Parts: sequence; C-alpha cells; structure tokens
Amino acid sequence: MLYVFLSICCSVVVSVLLKLAKRYHIDVFQAITWNYSMAILLTWIFFKPQLSHLDGLPVYNYLALGILFPSLFVIMASSVRLAGIVRTDVAQRLSLFIPILAAFFLFDEAKDIVKIIGIVLAFAAILLSIPWQKTTNNKADKGSWLYLLLVFLGFGVIDVLLKQITKISNVPFTTAIFVIFILAFALSMVVLLYQVITRKTRFSWPHIFIGWILGVANFGNILFYLKAHKALSNSPSAVFSSMNIGVIIVGAFIGVFIFKEKLSKLNMVGLAVAVLAIVIIYFPQTLGFLHS
Repeated sequence: MLYVFLSICCSVVVSVLLKLAKRYHIDVFQAITWNYSMAILLTWIFFKPQLSHLDGLPVYNYLALGILFPSLFVIMASSVRLAGIVRTDVAQRLSLFIPILAAFFLFDEAKDIVKIIGIVLAFAAILLSIPWQKTTNNKADKGSWLYLLLVFLGFGVIDVLLKQITKISNVPFTTAIFVIFILAFALSMVVLLYQVITRKTRFSWPHIFIGWILGVANFGNILFYLKAHKALSNSPSAVFSSMNIGVIIVGAFIGVFIFKEKLSKLNMVGLAVAVLAIVIIYFPQTLGFLHS
C-alpha cells in the first residue's frame, strides 16, 4: 500500500500548492501552464510513450480533455481558495460517481441497487459539504458552492472521457495521457502568450518554478496510482477506494489542522457520508476480489 500512500500524498500536495498560491502571489494560470511542461517531460522519461501508432485516435475526445485539464485545474484552484482543501477534495473524489451514472444512462449498464444507494449518498455528501452558513459578505466567497459543483461535474466528465478513450482506442493509457498533456500545455501556452502580449501578466521564474513543482506532484499522483494498481493487480477496487478515502481524510486533516479551515457540523457529516458512499460502492467489490 506504499504506492497508494504516495499517490495520496501527491494528490494532497497539489491542493496545498493551490491553497498557498494566493498567499505568495503566484499566478495560478501560469503555474498550471508550466505544470504540464514538467508532466510531459516526466511522462516521457518514466513511461516511454509509444507514438508510432496514433492513427484513428478519437480526436474530439483528446481535444476536449486538452481543454478540460487546465480549465478544471484553474477552477479547482478557485475552489481551494474559496471553499477550502477539505470541501474541494470531497467534491473531486465524489466525481467518481458520475461515470457510474453515465454507465447506467448512456451505456445501458444493468442497474445495481447498491451503486444507486452510493450515488444518492454521494450527492448528499456534496450538499452537506457546501458552506451553507455564510460568515462573510464577500460575493466571491458566497459563490464558492458553484466552484465545488464545477469541480464535481468537471472531474466526472473527465473520468467519462478517459474511460471512453481506453475503450475505443488501443493506444496505451500512458501514451494517451502524454498526448493529452501536450495538448493541455499547447492550448494553455496560447492563452498565456496572449496574456503576456496584452501585458496582463509576464513570465516570471517563481511562477515557472512553482508550476514545475506542481507538475511533479501532478505526475507523481498518476505514477504511484498506476504502480499501486500493478502491485495490487488482484484488488483494483481496494486501490481505488483506498485512494479516494485517503485523499478525503488526509485533505481534511491538513485543511482543518494546518490551514485552520472552519467546518460546520453539517460539513463534518458530509465528510463521513462521502467516505461511506465510497465504501458502499467499492468495499463489496474488494471483498469479492479477496475471496476469489
């Protein structure tokens, strides 16, 4: 489970870096852009992507992911800043239930009462995690629920698109991620260059350096997650559930005790319901692997 733990740490580090960005006046979009340059380099070094068989790729899926990756990163940064690490991690991790909904309604998968209960609990957890009690008159803070909703929906859509890519293409997942990283970097760089040309921002080494650190954490999350699945190939559900529950718990610990984020009693119940929803969906599958 070492790889699961390392993947959890990398995922939480991403949230922490986004949380610290405002405090140290980091241009988040520029950091996110340069993050992809480091992710591209590390993917090339560690995964050796095969680029000789890229014919027939689902181009629109790749382009959509190339746009969604940096866009959701920016939204996630706003969510972390306004709603906090705890709530944002809950919203991101519960987005895993959107592919289940897609399987039910788009791909005609048989309905499973256990999964339906998990989905209902997931939506309940999202509602309970929203900061309903307003302690500020700041309109941006009051709109934090919208960023949480976008994180939830956005990462769910990304998951659906990634699953579609693995189904309709024989390109290895690591090669697909490499191509998506290149698209995300190229599209983000176009926007960044426009901002530089119009003098809305300027290239700065601190932003670039933070972006590279963000890229290491972003890539590390993927690397260790894949290694965990390889090491525990007979228990993929155990890896998946441990990863998501771990991020929620560790993120909650850091958010509350390090950054002093305030959670209401409803928010605390939401955390518990989020963990329960993941357990309900994946724990029975884990038991099935253990007894097989």
